[in-house]
Amino acid sequence: MVKESFTPTVPAGPPKEATGEEIDLDGELAPGDRAGEYLILGTIASGGCGTVYTAEHRVLGRKAAVKVLHSQLATSPEMVERFVREARVVNRIRHLNIVDIYEFGELDDKRPYFVMELLEGTSLASIVERRGRLTPAQALGYLEPVCDALRAAHAAGVVHRDLKASNVAVVKEGDPPRVKLLDFGIAKLVRTAPGERGLTAVGQRIGTPYAMAPEQIRGGAIDTRVDIYALGVLLYQLLTGRYPFISGDPVEMERLHVESPPPRPSAMAPVSPEIDSVVLRCMEKDASRRYPDVGAFADALRAAVKGGPTAGAEGKRGVAIYVEVRISGEQDEALLANLVPLLDETELALRQAGYALYLQTGSALLGVKALPQDAGAARVERKAALDLARRILEPLRAPGADPRLKLAVQVHADLAQMRGAEVIGGPLVDIESWARGGDAELIATDAAREGLEV
Repeated sequence: MVKESFTPTVPAGPPKEATGEEIDLDGELAPGDRAGEYLILGTIASGGCGTVYTAEHRVLGRKAAVKVLHSQLATSPEMVERFVREARVVNRIRHLNIVDIYEFGELDDKRPYFVMELLEGTSLASIVERRGRLTPAQALGYLEPVCDALRAAHAAGVVHRDLKASNVAVVKEGDPPRVKLLDFGIAKLVRTAPGERGLTAVGQRIGTPYAMAPEQIRGGAIDTRVDIYALGVLLYQLLTGRYPFISGDPVEMERLHVESPPPRPSAMAPVSPEIDSVVLRCMEKDASRRYPDVGAFADALRAAVKGGPTAGAEGKRGVAIYVEVRISGEQDEALLANLVPLLDETELALRQAGYALYLQTGSALLGVKALPQDAGAARVERKAALDLARRILEPLRAPGADPRLKLAVQVHADLAQMRGAEVIGGPLVDIESWARGGDAELIATDAAREGLEV
């Protein structure tokens, strides 16, 4: 289990939202309490069905994570059986990229617990939240060990059923990164041992709504291909920084997954048609049209990345306009009502000037455009970019503008990776390398102003 910046998911069964009951957290362990030979040091996280603690072996001094079923749920034979089975499932698989479980036991009050490895690091969800969308190569680097873990799980007759970025622990960055797949609390056994029974009947729906395959939502029979669907959702999220389907209404979310065609990631990020094809095949409504297994998915993704968006690309200079909204004071409906049209008008101005949106979030836009090869024509284009940046700021200087809304507009020129007229990467779109903070409304880098009288 990962501590520090990672907040683990600890369902081990249906969350409290699914049961309609509030979980009673009485009986939580305190520092100094014991779980077998382990002394409790503190709490990592508490979820719908259990709490995870940091602990230390009282003799060996080994640090570990201890997961304990909530006392309210310990009276349910089915919940206890689910909890026990999670530990058995993980030990059945035993893989380098799956969190390891050391031992199992009962507290003095008969609540079950198990002890697992304590992982330093963060979650893949936190990485996406912090860095935004990833390149296809970066996404592949994180997903390859996840695929290795899923391949081992499927070979052992286990379907994860809850694959998502928050259940992928990135223990160590690097090439390749060290990754662990977590949380087999709602995993399904598609092959059971003699005397072992499944805990999910046809008609039950278990999973995370934004990543559930249509057959999960319908409560139908499932197999390993629900994990293939979730891989497609996860890949889309890594490439675009958002989920393929978004809705505040759970029923509408389910309808989108069941009925709507999956969106192409290339509509939100500079990825190749080959990458699009991988995502779309994973997210086929008909499970028989998805990749037959995790290995086939991994092979297709590797091939798509190898011939991905930089294939056939060339380096050219371009100009970028980065617009960031900065809000001061209290946020209310009136402010949000002003923010949306401001971003819409900015987007329209960029597009009308021939800029393609490389980045678009709820508070920022990055428009990019190739520069002509002729030095004189390139100067004219950079001058036009500065003029456009000034016009973008004009609405906030008009009488009646909301003083809490500020725009920071920055202009830069640099080398870009181009495919035709499309900017698909390079230093120009590496915002962190040239965009600055501060209170200035308009900033033009030296490269943007070179040879101009401004």
